[in-house]
Amino acid sequence: MKKTISPYFLTVVGLGLLVGGVYFIKTIEDTQGVLRALPYICFGLGCGIFGHGMGEVIVQRAMKNNPAAAKQLEIDKKDERNLAIANRAKAKAYDMMVFMFGALITAIALMNIDLTMVLLLVFAYLIIVGYNSYYRFKYQKEM
Repeated sequence: MKKTISPYFLTVVGLGLLVGGVYFIKTIEDTQGVLRALPYICFGLGCGIFGHGMGEVIVQRAMKNNPAAAKQLEIDKKDERNLAIANRAKAKAYDMMVFMFGALITAIALMNIDLTMVLLLVFAYLIIVGYNSYYRFKYQKEM
């Protein structure tokens, strides 16, 4: 049985991170090292988690108030045509991401940014491309 995290819990955690991030951005003046970026990371994560949680709460309430729409939404989620469209959109987004990520790495390298940052981006880029290659060969053998 799959256990899921309550959307209300996600909303509260996201709001806490968001408020905590804003508080630390406004109050801490002279930061060093990791503390310089931590409030902004909390703010960004808080925004994302809060938005996801609120979206789920809104969807749950809408489905609770309109059972016909809930049934249609379940059918649409499992429809093969919609799954094919979603997979095709993901493939196009991946193709664009590969070129954008490569251009971003090149631009950051040309701006003489710290080598550690450039190497982290290159490593992440290579993991993504390697993941793609692995599954391409795996699916090619299956079909």
